[in-house]
Amino acid sequence: MANEDKKDFNAMLHKDTDMPKVQIITDEASIKKYGGERMYFAPPVTYDEIMKKIPRGQVITVGVIRNHLAKRNNADFTDPITAGIFVSIAAWASYQRSEDETPYWRTLKANGELNAKYPGGVEAQKEKLEVEGHTIIQRGRKNIRYYVKDYENVLFDLKDERSEFEGAGK
Repeated sequence: MANEDKKDFNAMLHKDTDMPKVQIITDEASIKKYGGERMYFAPPVTYDEIMKKIPRGQVITVGVIRNHLAKRNNADFTDPITAGIFVSIAAWASYQRSEDETPYWRTLKANGELNAKYPGGVEAQKEKLEVEGHTIIQRGRKNIRYYVKDYENVLFDLKDERSEFEGAGK
């Protein structure tokens, strides 16, 4: 994201949208790539609510959140583009608040990778995760990336979460 200091991420987080919704896609390449035609869209605040549930010492990936939301809402998959954007919005919204913090640093990209789009970038996320006991490893020589070592062993389980449609009465 650009110009983070000029944006009101909490307004973005709570903006009234036409979500949650399931959209039927017809693009054959996308259907094949994602394994179905029912694409779920969750509002930004849903990502924030899930991210707030991740306790100290545990982590989650955006992919785990997406799969959980799709399953709980009878969809084949959750839109990956909006998911990435909304996770970043939740992180920046928390950063801009003085209270009600969302521990966004516990939400990782695929394969346990740290997210450079979070406030303070990878260095700030690395620092917060190390304080919580995680070991961060570096991979690559030119395109350097950072990962939580053995993140699979500390993944938070979302199995008890309800469907948004159930929660929203839809």
